[in-house]
Amino acid sequence: MLKKFDKKAFIAEVKDNVKALYRKTIDEATQQQVFQAVSYAVKDAIIDNWLETQAQYEKDDPKTVYYMSMEFLMGRALGNNMINLGDYDEIKEALDELGFDLNVIEDQEPDAALGNGGLGRLAACFLDSLATLGYSAYGCGIRYRYGMFKQKIEDGYQVEIPDNWLKDGNPFELRRPEYAKEVKFGGYVQVEYDSAARRNRFIQKGYQSVRAVPYDIPIVGYKNKIVNTLRVWDAEPISDFQLDSFNKGEYMKAVEQENLAKNIVEVLYPADEHYAGKELRLKQQYFFISASVQAAIEKYKKKHSDIHKFYEKATFQLNDTHPTVAVAELMRILLDEEGLEWDEAWEITTKTCAYTNHTIMAEALEKWPIELFSRLLPRIYQIVEEINHRFVEQIRMMYPGNEHKVAKMAILYDGQVRMAHLAIAGSFSVNGVARLHTEILEKQELKDFYDMMPDKFNNKTNGITFRRWLIHCNEPLTDMITQLIGDGFRQDAMQLEKLAGYAGDEKVLNRLLEVKMANKRRLKKYILDTQGIDIDENSIFDIQVKRLHEYKRQQMNALYVIFKYLDIKRGNIPSTPVTVIFGAKAAPAYTIAKDIIHLILCLQQLINNDPDVSPYLKVVMIENYNVTKAEYIIPACDVSEQISLASKEASGTGNMKFMLNGAVTLGTMDGAN
Repeated sequence: MLKKFDKKAFIAEVKDNVKALYRKTIDEATQQQVFQAVSYAVKDAIIDNWLETQAQYEKDDPKTVYYMSMEFLMGRALGNNMINLGDYDEIKEALDELGFDLNVIEDQEPDAALGNGGLGRLAACFLDSLATLGYSAYGCGIRYRYGMFKQKIEDGYQVEIPDNWLKDGNPFELRRPEYAKEVKFGGYVQVEYDSAARRNRFIQKGYQSVRAVPYDIPIVGYKNKIVNTLRVWDAEPISDFQLDSFNKGEYMKAVEQENLAKNIVEVLYPADEHYAGKELRLKQQYFFISASVQAAIEKYKKKHSDIHKFYEKATFQLNDTHPTVAVAELMRILLDEEGLEWDEAWEITTKTCAYTNHTIMAEALEKWPIELFSRLLPRIYQIVEEINHRFVEQIRMMYPGNEHKVAKMAILYDGQVRMAHLAIAGSFSVNGVARLHTEILEKQELKDFYDMMPDKFNNKTNGITFRRWLIHCNEPLTDMITQLIGDGFRQDAMQLEKLAGYAGDEKVLNRLLEVKMANKRRLKKYILDTQGIDIDENSIFDIQVKRLHEYKRQQMNALYVIFKYLDIKRGNIPSTPVTVIFGAKAAPAYTIAKDIIHLILCLQQLINNDPDVSPYLKVVMIENYNVTKAEYIIPACDVSEQISLASKEASGTGNMKFMLNGAVTLGTMDGAN
């Protein structure tokens, strides 16, 4: 808001919103209805800044970054927006006056199911940072109806149920049908000679298509009146409901188009151990990339007539291999729609795209069967073929007679399209996400590419937005830090270094322990209320929360718990009790990961019900771990488990969130550790 907060006007607006949305007075409204009314009032203030920001960008015409990512793990929006507007305490006070507790109102908001793990959380942190630093930026992704899934724990197993996060609507999003784009799948490519232009035209025929409709979500910079945009695409049928088919009794045919569209945006990372799942994943990737690239070019052309300079005003940052098809899609538009020659189009593309590599694990560097890729994206495949042909020529020129090199580096090889290779060939920058990770890419995993084009490679160690992971989730610590060093750290994290001066101050250290104890009691209450498990706040909270994966080694932690259990059974009582807390989802088709969750749940059952051991050791598996639960867990942590198999965790940012909240890291020298 930043113009002075007007409490009276805010209260009046909340009351009006309840009346307009629900035909109720504020006294009759449910907590969910009050949450919606408050969110719309906050959004109202955001929109003024949003309009001003976009008008300023129109005037200044800065270069815009399009951060393209399969996932954005945003967490709840209301509290974060209030903090960044600078009106958190004032709104809390206004709600007190109305007889509502802000914490209860915030709890009405579901976590946006637009992401899953560190990749998506990094994307969310980047968006916050870009807005706070005043960079013109769009996040580009998919508006998933159900996200990953909601994890239920039943009879010692993970059960996946749909996460219907949109059932009450998302008050912060804006539907923008005027910017809808058509995205085409399948069919075939017809070549027609254009005598006027004296060149071949490539026309996709016999395709199916969907309408990509953008929903814009505001990304509020910290106290700077800047609001950027997260644009997530929903899929709608191009042709309306087919009444004639319906009237003939062909009910399935009548909704065919609708189902095609619906499937694309249903879930994040559909299981892909079968062909249909692979096809759906590739469809999702092309869907949001095609729509985003079309929108970026349209936006550029409103102000600029020379498409050759597109890269001066736009960068596509590809967050992992999922958005790599952007390289070929940008080429398609430049060649087929803008009428450019290959070399011109390739120069623009390779000056526009930049690729972030997040992993060295072969299974995560996507490869698509050529048969599937060429059938689903026929024109895109032709372009990839040509990119590959020219790239292979380049390799042969640099390394004559070295066909082993070609086999290792080609984009098309062994019946597959290797997306990481396409990303490297088509980008001006390739970055790893921690010093060690980038070193491994350069010296091992991508050594051939690094040797051939070392200038492209660079390191950018991942980071976090400390506003959500300190100010929003740890009020007592934030207050304490503010009293010690002032509030400049809220904008500039480097000011936290001033705290080093208090390292030997007994009074400050004791106060720090009191803050930690308050947070531990809060988590204890949360676990008791939500899962019925009573833990000892005086025990050491030993915590491992992250995606369930073999390389993250939750199973090693579970083996430690078994060792500890047997040790206590033998009479070796620890001087301080330990509570081991896990939080993780396993991908639905990842059998061993689900088995590890089952093991942890068996240990929870066995140990917590053993009167000999439970006073000294407890185990808790947090159900449906997400950003909001992390905001309870992280401030309460004593020991942060970052024990990935060395060299396998590219960066890892959970470690930073725990450190920021005063936990000791127990970790391997891996990634950002």
